[in-house]
Amino acid sequence: MDRLPGALGTSASLALRLGQAIFSIASIFFMCLDIEFYSYTAFCFLVTIMGLVIPWSLMLALVDAYSVFFKRPSCQPGVMSVIVVGDWVLSFLSLAAACSTASITDFLLTSPTFCHAKLCTRYQLSAAVTFLSWFLSFASSLFNLWLLASP
Repeated sequence: MDRLPGALGTSASLALRLGQAIFSIASIFFMCLDIEFYSYTAFCFLVTIMGLVIPWSLMLALVDAYSVFFKRPSCQPGVMSVIVVGDWVLSFLSLAAACSTASITDFLLTSPTFCHAKLCTRYQLSAAVTFLSWFLSFASSLFNLWLLASP
């Protein structure tokens, strides 16, 4: 059977992992440009989850790069199970962080006394790139789940 594009050990998976890391770094960057984000639990949750996604994505990007450049795919069932579970957990936590950040930002935009326009724009950008990171993470987890279930 041919390798599924996007599954662990392929160049598509390497691109997905690097995209996750880049969007997660951008999310933290836009959120942390201002000190006021500590006032809201949802924003702290976003920074915490993106802080977990970055090393996870970079570690798996290194595994993918090794597999791509040295042509040694690692598809052991135990390792794949850990990767699938980690991807699913971080994917749903990323979605929760993105949704909570977007809802708090929307609430802050409707009441102009809480948030300046420039500050709320940064929070919106942070939520948007978190959704992009979640999309890539979810796609990667689906590809790896498919690979785990295939013989």
